[in-house]
Amino acid sequence: MKITPLDIQHKVLDTQWRGYHKIQVDQFLEEIAESVEELTKENLVAKEKLSAKDEELAQLKRAESTLTSTLISTQSFVDQLKRGAQRDAELVVKEAELKAEEILSQSRAELVDMRRTISGLRQQRALVLDRLRTTLSSFHRLVEIEEQPNADLGLSFEEPDEFSDSNDPQLNIEPTAHREAG
Repeated sequence: MKITPLDIQHKVLDTQWRGYHKIQVDQFLEEIAESVEELTKENLVAKEKLSAKDEELAQLKRAESTLTSTLISTQSFVDQLKRGAQRDAELVVKEAELKAEEILSQSRAELVDMRRTISGLRQQRALVLDRLRTTLSSFHRLVEIEEQPNADLGLSFEEPDEFSDSNDPQLNIEPTAHREAG
């Protein structure tokens, strides 16, 4: 059972013969009642403050819980982003390496083709030069034959001939070039 300041103030004590001094006891009880009343008020104020602090603490714990879960979610998201970025970077590097290999392979193939082409052109050049030499040699022999005296023909250009008309187009025939097969 709780004793309130009113209980103390209304408490009636039995008196006995030679008991306590009534005025002093009443004064003391009055002082005790005032102290208990003051302590009760302070206790109520403290309980209200405690209740407010408990509510504030509960709110702070909820906020902390929310912040913690947000932080964990954010960290998880950041980790996922990092992993995704790492995968993307690895893919980009692999694609670049594959592209570089492809370009290098194409360049090598083109180099081989160019070397074949150059080799073919050199062979064609050698063949053309050989044909040109043969043709020039043939022309050279033809010129030598044409420069030999016409003894074989039995004609002399100094003798007047009935065909000596220089205006006749049939007489002004120049030697034609002979083409070799090849």
